[in-house]
Amino acid sequence: MSKQTGEDREIGLKLAALRGLMGRCPHCGLGKLMRSYLKPVDACAVCGERLGHIRADDAAPWATIILVGHVFLPFAFMVDVDWMPVWAAMLMWSACFAAISLAILPRAKALFIAILWQTRAPGYKPIEIVRSV
Repeated sequence: MSKQTGEDREIGLKLAALRGLMGRCPHCGLGKLMRSYLKPVDACAVCGERLGHIRADDAAPWATIILVGHVFLPFAFMVDVDWMPVWAAMLMWSACFAAISLAILPRAKALFIAILWQTRAPGYKPIEIVRSV
């Protein structure tokens, strides 16, 4: 099991991000990072690294909107669909972009979880409330 010491952080940001994009544990690269569509595992089944407490919050939807809206949408203007009725073209593009968004969203969340894990950014560790007596 991982003790989450300084030695665990020898994994670079690039490798952790790549493992996150592949849906794997950023620590070992073997265990799954997500247990369902958008729900991360509590801990890696292979190395035991705790991952469930890392909160990616709105970063994944933000990245998905940026990617779909600014990268894929311009391609829609390059494709000639003049032969289709306008309603059919709108329906086709809506379905296409919805499918692309649904495919990118879990990968974006896993990417941000891996980045937060590697950098120990806020959101990595739950905040403990200290009560004075």
